[in-house]
Amino acid sequence: MNYKNIFEEELKRIENSNTFKYETPLESAQSGEVKVNKKNVVMLASNNYLGMSNNKFVKKGAINGIKKYGYGLASVRFLCGTQTFHLELEKLIANFIGTEDAILFSSCFAANNAFFASITNEKMGYENYRDVIYTDQLNHASIIDGQRLCKQETTDKKIYRHNDVDHLNQLLEDDKNKDYRFRIIATDGVFSMEGEIVHLDKIINLSKKFNAILFVDDCHGLGVCGKTGRGTSEHFNLLGKIDVISGTLGKAIGGALGGFIGGKKELITFLRQKARPYIFSNSIPPAVVGGSIAALNLLKKDKSIVKTLQKNTNYFRKKIKELGFTIIDGIHPVVPIMLGEAEIAQKMSQELLKQKVYVKGLWFPVVPKGEARLRVQISAAHSKKNLDNALKAFKLVGKKLKLI
Repeated sequence: MNYKNIFEEELKRIENSNTFKYETPLESAQSGEVKVNKKNVVMLASNNYLGMSNNKFVKKGAINGIKKYGYGLASVRFLCGTQTFHLELEKLIANFIGTEDAILFSSCFAANNAFFASITNEKMGYENYRDVIYTDQLNHASIIDGQRLCKQETTDKKIYRHNDVDHLNQLLEDDKNKDYRFRIIATDGVFSMEGEIVHLDKIINLSKKFNAILFVDDCHGLGVCGKTGRGTSEHFNLLGKIDVISGTLGKAIGGALGGFIGGKKELITFLRQKARPYIFSNSIPPAVVGGSIAALNLLKKDKSIVKTLQKNTNYFRKKIKELGFTIIDGIHPVVPIMLGEAEIAQKMSQELLKQKVYVKGLWFPVVPKGEARLRVQISAAHSKKNLDNALKAFKLVGKKLKLI
């Protein structure tokens, strides 16, 4: 078998379908404006919601982390990879998101994989048991992959229609007399392809009614939703009432890497004992820990950052609709501009870059077929001039491609 030819043919198929993912190297730090091909362009494709990726206080925190604790741990947490620094960050995260405790992972992808497999695959004294997971149709890939790690012989998985509380209620009602050990409702806090906030106020009522564990991946809510950026739970005045929250340090909170799970102390201690991505992965490096602590402290101290993000978001959403583009309505800084076909999204992305605007297209299988889009992401780092320049480019390219 010629492996090289197999890969070549598959890559040709990807290119011919106009779904090849091209990487565009940045020649500068991540910010509201970046350098590409020696030109300054407006960055509209980053998860850098609060503009902290190049913030001077965050960089200072990272540098101080290296100075005091070194470059890396060369170990996992339970051997010799736990520093007081890690414990400080975990305590800070738990306090910020309103949980009793928190545990760090290398990414939220790893955290989500760890949660579902650890919870459902361990007997915990039960020789014969079944668990069930109810999961939103459009949940993030990390939730989907985490659930794939759950053993089929002990775990039922049921998909409910996207953000459809009535359908979820129906599934729970159908199963109410089944003798499940754990019932778990899993959802994104913010669906990142749509910029849509989950109906958390309604789903939490269902979790209580049916005695289910409510798991919320709040990667795109943390630092963004709520008056002080504490996430979707704060947005719905439910801070401290969600059973399990996973999140990332790689988006609004500094933008480097790292993930976490927050929940009851007993759950977090259990994960320290059983979660394979935690037990068998190196500790988060001190630079990331230091930068993340600085980012969280800055967010707690300076309330204007979230307000600036929300102001920029409202402005762009209003103006892009006035130009005639179709977007998914909402209040989140993810602004999907709906284009339909992958080829159009690719072409528009390329044309916008020529006009000094950096934004990427998304298409199947990342989003459903026929729903290709440009995912614009607004940041507190954007000036009004940045946004106005981007809007001018959208108008120019939109007319050129006969989209508006």
